[in-house]
Amino acid sequence: MAERNDRPAVTVIGMGNMGSAVARTYLERGYRTTVWNRTADKAEAMADAGALVASTAAKAVAASPVTILSLLDNAAVEDVLGSVGDAASGRTLVSLTSGSPAQARANASWAVEHHAAYVDGKVMGDPPDVGTAKASLAFSGDRDVFTTVEPVLNELGTLTYHGPDAGHAAVEFNAQVAMGFEFLIGFLHTLSLVEREGMDPETFTERLAGSLDGYAGLIQMMAAAIKSGTYGPDLGSLDVQAALMDDLIGHREAAGVETVRMREVKSLMDRRIAQGHGDQGFSSMYELLRF
Repeated sequence: MAERNDRPAVTVIGMGNMGSAVARTYLERGYRTTVWNRTADKAEAMADAGALVASTAAKAVAASPVTILSLLDNAAVEDVLGSVGDAASGRTLVSLTSGSPAQARANASWAVEHHAAYVDGKVMGDPPDVGTAKASLAFSGDRDVFTTVEPVLNELGTLTYHGPDAGHAAVEFNAQVAMGFEFLIGFLHTLSLVEREGMDPETFTERLAGSLDGYAGLIQMMAAAIKSGTYGPDLGSLDVQAALMDDLIGHREAAGVETVRMREVKSLMDRRIAQGHGDQGFSSMYELLRF
């Protein structure tokens, strides 16, 4: 049977777990999907699912108006862009590759120099979630370009546009991921403390989970205070909190548990109190972190 050329067309470069999930989603939705991967056998494996396999990255980009880049890192993106060169002219490139805001902005500049359009994106979700509302995707870059490719990107999950600065999707992604790591490493250290004191980490976690809902309102209140510059005693005044920190640090030291983060908090509290703001709350320490 002849290949239908009237279907919407998209190219996916990078056949890792995420790239393969993206390509399969487009194939399942009826897109004429072209794929390319540095290791050819991974791309060839997609042919069985109906993908067209390009022999080079440049030919893959030339095959479709929109190319999705789903690669290991931005160094791989730079390598692909270098090999694509002028074949990108008139095409739209969408990167779903992790990287820094500066790298995203550099990619956008490369696209302009090569007469291409560029949107940077980041996926917050696992490969099995791609193509469902569970996959959350952050995008940033030229508004008109994003609007043009939005119907294609909507196939992948729930989209949020973060503005014309190409780096802002990376800011969102990195901040969300970093917040998770900050919370989880604190959680692991706390479980170590609980276990060393002879309590059961699992039952403690059940109780902790029940109190986490309260943090949603708290962090929204703190962000509002930071924006307005008016700091109330959110968790209690710093004068009171600082005294509690001495107890928390002493407890951890006695149990042989890491105290680096607790000491950082105490140091910031002491500095803020020394500035005459002991009556303010935890959020007021943000003033010491501003650039």
